[in-house]
Amino acid sequence: MAVLPYHEEKSSKKEQVAKMFDSISGHYDFLNHFLSLGIDKGWRKKAIDLLSPLQPKNILDVATGTGDFALQALALNPQKITGIDISEGMLSVGRRKILEKGLAGKVVLEYGDSENLPFSDDTFDAVTVAFGVRNFENLDGGLTEIHRVLRPGGMAVILEFSKPKTFPFQHVYSFYFNFILPKIGRVVSKDKAAYTYLPKSVQAFPDGADFLHILQQVGFKQTKCKSLTFGVSSIYTGTK
Repeated sequence: MAVLPYHEEKSSKKEQVAKMFDSISGHYDFLNHFLSLGIDKGWRKKAIDLLSPLQPKNILDVATGTGDFALQALALNPQKITGIDISEGMLSVGRRKILEKGLAGKVVLEYGDSENLPFSDDTFDAVTVAFGVRNFENLDGGLTEIHRVLRPGGMAVILEFSKPKTFPFQHVYSFYFNFILPKIGRVVSKDKAAYTYLPKSVQAFPDGADFLHILQQVGFKQTKCKSLTFGVSSIYTGTK
């Protein structure tokens, strides 16, 4: 059974995810950095650094949200970064950040569905996703689309939450993630469902070797998983 933000509603997961992120978009950046104690910034840097040997010039950031991962990818000095997302609320925040930084010509954020990417085959040198594949309605479909728009030899870099397995950190983190984080998120964002959905969606996500297997099934080669911060998150890579 699919994990949904608003399980009492009849709408699809895609519609519910878009609604949820529209709802919390104004508080998302603050909560993201506050609840992770700022560690998420280091995770993004490590993920982007893995693309450095490839020197990608045309990058797609899927489920770009407010554009943090897309902006981090500027460290690679690409010609253009395109970010897509299904939440207009998140995109609005991201576009404002890009304008304030004077980067409108370098980073472009567009509305787009990860499971039906509006791009031709073999378009991008690299595709990035940060904390987004968990929210795909059709995980295989979204990863297949990412593989399709990558050029041969291109790389996908996917940063996603995973489940720590080391004692005693596993239990300490589980208490924080399942009880403390949802309460703080609910108070700040005013959305009762969003930060309850987060730990549930992480628990249901096929992380580690299971996710690598899915990447391989949709066509990725040279797949690897790098665990971060005792397994709180992981970076997955694969080439076309």
